[in-house]
Amino acid sequence: MMWRLATCTVLLFVQRLVARMPWTLVAVTTCAFYLASGGHKFVEIFLKTIRRDVHAAGVLLKVKLNVKRNLKLNNTVPKIFREVVQRHPDKTALIFEGTGAAWSFRDLDEYSNRVANFFYERGYRTGDVVALFMESRNEYVGLWLGLAKIGVETALINFNLRLDALTHCITISKAKAIVFGNELNDALKEIHQTLGKSMQLYSSGEWNFSEMLPGTTNLDRLLEASPSDPPPPLQNRGFTDRLFYIYTSGTTGMPKAAIVVHSRYYRMAALVYYGYRMCTDDIVYDCLPLYHSAGNIVGIGQCLLHGLTVVIRRKFSASRFWDDCIKYRCTIVQYIGEICRYLLSQPQRSAEREHCVRMALGNGLRPSIWEDFTSRFQIPQIAEFYGATECNCSLGNFDNKIGACGFNSRILPFVYPIRLVKVDEDTMELIRDSNGVCIPCQPGEPGQLVGRIVQNDPLRRFDGYVNDSATTKKIAHDVFKKGDMAYLSGDVLVMDDYGYMYFRDRTGDTFRWKGENVSTTEVEGILSRYLSMADVVVYGVEVPGVEGRAGMAAIADTSGWIDLEKFHTDLEMALPPYARPVFLRLLPVVNKTGTYKFQKTEMRKEGFDPRVIKDRLYLLDQRLQKYVPLEEELFRKIQSGKMKL
Repeated sequence: MMWRLATCTVLLFVQRLVARMPWTLVAVTTCAFYLASGGHKFVEIFLKTIRRDVHAAGVLLKVKLNVKRNLKLNNTVPKIFREVVQRHPDKTALIFEGTGAAWSFRDLDEYSNRVANFFYERGYRTGDVVALFMESRNEYVGLWLGLAKIGVETALINFNLRLDALTHCITISKAKAIVFGNELNDALKEIHQTLGKSMQLYSSGEWNFSEMLPGTTNLDRLLEASPSDPPPPLQNRGFTDRLFYIYTSGTTGMPKAAIVVHSRYYRMAALVYYGYRMCTDDIVYDCLPLYHSAGNIVGIGQCLLHGLTVVIRRKFSASRFWDDCIKYRCTIVQYIGEICRYLLSQPQRSAEREHCVRMALGNGLRPSIWEDFTSRFQIPQIAEFYGATECNCSLGNFDNKIGACGFNSRILPFVYPIRLVKVDEDTMELIRDSNGVCIPCQPGEPGQLVGRIVQNDPLRRFDGYVNDSATTKKIAHDVFKKGDMAYLSGDVLVMDDYGYMYFRDRTGDTFRWKGENVSTTEVEGILSRYLSMADVVVYGVEVPGVEGRAGMAAIADTSGWIDLEKFHTDLEMALPPYARPVFLRLLPVVNKTGTYKFQKTEMRKEGFDPRVIKDRLYLLDQRLQKYVPLEEELFRKIQSGKMKL
């Protein structure tokens, strides 16, 4: 009914517009438009996409009006959450599968108030930063939400990080304190001396005094004594102010702290809520880490902003996935591409069809397993989307188009100002026309996705990173027209005739493996240090039937001998599992350009094929937990899928 009403409204508007135009102008305009758009092809595109486009336009309008209202009221995420609490205080907000703890909206509100009051009494004020280093659980949400209530910004630290990367993320945030889960105490012990004596440490979780770092405060005990009344109201915090930082893998070094403001948090969660037609009765199964935007904004955002119940899992478990969904009666599950593949690799059992899941929400589901996933697990809708924490050009597959990560209207492309533009795929340099403006891609042509930046529009603004130079690198000028600015996604996509977008590749010096972005420069630096500063090149290589790219390190072994056992032990200490190279290539020298940049394009193309590569090759055998020689027989097993990575 809504679609018919919207369509009739559009047609009525066009009819009235045409009625006021001279007949000859109508004829000329109609003819020109028909010919320019490809004649009958345009009619076909119009008929096949108008319903999709009208829905998307309605979603954009709804979110835009809500954003305008929140700006006028000077709202923040905590203020919007307070409205949700008042609507249904006793409804279940969060469930943590680890303990079965169920928090109502009142419970979450009161816990976050205790957090706010405690830190306010300790002198923390608007603009201060606290680092949160903890595995996923209910308290995680209450901690950053409580800090936001007094204007304190939270740096959400990846709990997989160790040593240099962990130190870097805490340091660049300028955090005055660290709140950490006791399960990560050992990780902090490794870097404690580098953080400085002024850093305040607060721990949460099962307390073991003998193992705690010196000077650590038991936060749980102190919060019990903190008042649960609302903290003093904020006078100088609004919808476009900073909420927290989420770290993204840098293409030129360590992780970058992306700035998330209140309006961005709202926009990302709201576009998903309205775009995929969620409702307050839905129960979301969130097994993604809460230091990621997918878990904390797309997932938890539905709880805080729209009143949905969210089930939090500490870590994803393929064997427990469907049991949890049945137990908590989840209707929506979140995924990344690897999760879908892991679920398909599990033995079939009855539980995987006894759930009430109606939609799988996420990104990275490979087209090759899309239909296998939906048919085996009987899930009616795949809500695939494309986006990054900091980007202003998110996409959504609202109508279940197999393989697509989203779309842009071919009828009214200017309504949502994004575009695929031509680039040199090896260098990712923008290709421009004679006027110096970027060249838009035609259907079927791969191009980099860009989004026009309009800083006074919360839907189009780009907040960037804590590091100004990192922000500058993601902005291009003269993209849509002279004098404009656009966000560079760094990703190559392809659009079909109907405007559907398909992810082609993650480019630059970052590749994706096991659902995480891996910075090649960061890994190169760590490997080189452990190998006495040897030349190291890290890149991602394609493996048949596997999502993403497996890490491969080409190492200049001038001595002719590297202790691979010690090397593997060092990597276990320094890198999270997804960042450790799966393949090694030991060669006499690594080629460089005249400006001392490593040449990795050819090596990336050669992959890990011992029939092509004459250098020594090794594979990280997960079962044996060591690097083993990669010979032709083992290569064939990997290619055929008999050897799992």
